[in-house]
Amino acid sequence: MTMTEATRPRLALTLGDLSGVGPELAMKLLAVEENREKAEIYLLASQTEVDRFAAEVGVQVPTATEPGPGLVTLVGSKLADRPVERGVASTAGGARVLQDLLDCLDLYKQGKVDSIMFLSLNKSALHDAGMHEEDELRWFAKELDHDGVTSELNFVPGLTTSRVTSHCAIKEVPERISARSVLDAIRLLNDVVSANGIEKPRLAVCALNPHAGESGQFGREEIDHIAPGVRLAQVEGIDAMGPYPCDTIFIAARDGEYDGVVTMYHDQGQIAMKLMGFDQGVTVQGGLPVPIATPAHGTAYGIVGQNRANLGPTQRAFDIAVQLGRRSLRERVPATV
Repeated sequence: MTMTEATRPRLALTLGDLSGVGPELAMKLLAVEENREKAEIYLLASQTEVDRFAAEVGVQVPTATEPGPGLVTLVGSKLADRPVERGVASTAGGARVLQDLLDCLDLYKQGKVDSIMFLSLNKSALHDAGMHEEDELRWFAKELDHDGVTSELNFVPGLTTSRVTSHCAIKEVPERISARSVLDAIRLLNDVVSANGIEKPRLAVCALNPHAGESGQFGREEIDHIAPGVRLAQVEGIDAMGPYPCDTIFIAARDGEYDGVVTMYHDQGQIAMKLMGFDQGVTVQGGLPVPIATPAHGTAYGIVGQNRANLGPTQRAFDIAVQLGRRSLRERVPATV
């Protein structure tokens, strides 16, 4: 095995929800020869589906049933070529997503892929199709029998965020915040950012309440839980600071003062991140044993079939999935091969 072969990761790719823009974006991504050279790509789709969706956007995607230079390997889908209504959330669309992701996880468990990338999905459709977890991250963890710390990580160029809580009701957020959960989110963010080449990441931690609680006037979460979590991280040698008011800390982060920000709940970080880089946003399912990435936007039902979907987030998600897959592969392949 040559060094080039040893460091070329194997990536499982799904079309996402066929009701949305995922198939369009997949074809645009795979039509680029440079992308096909970056990884050994295993696409969960049929040849009929590739032909159909590639024709819709006016591109060509070279495929094969076995890996080859510049080719996309088709591994099929158990639900391929079944009708899915486009432009709306549907049980059929959700079922296809769940089946394809299960098959991606099986490929990983069999040692056949190093990372996974899925195109945009719809959580309502997933729940209609039988997903009982609050989000796909918890579903992935269940399917992988993984009980370690997990968090969705969001990337825009120059900045990464993690969350203490994620897909839950706002009223549940305070009860889920503890010094331990804050420490876990800081550790995970520090590990991921440092693995991406920053030796000692500078991390900021958001407060929960307005003005960081104003010394307890607006709540005690900062005093009782968030600040102790930050101190525990500092004892471990992590360069974490806070808690800071969330309405200003992203200005400092945008200006390069921090490499990562720990947020307390979903929208606290997502609003800022999407304003800073919606056309480059990526979500990584952090903490799982297999790297899994996806563009940080939805299914865009309103523009399905119009060839208007922006490839930017998908391209960046692909590049991150390749990078993470390459690192995963290097951990298993000796540097001397």
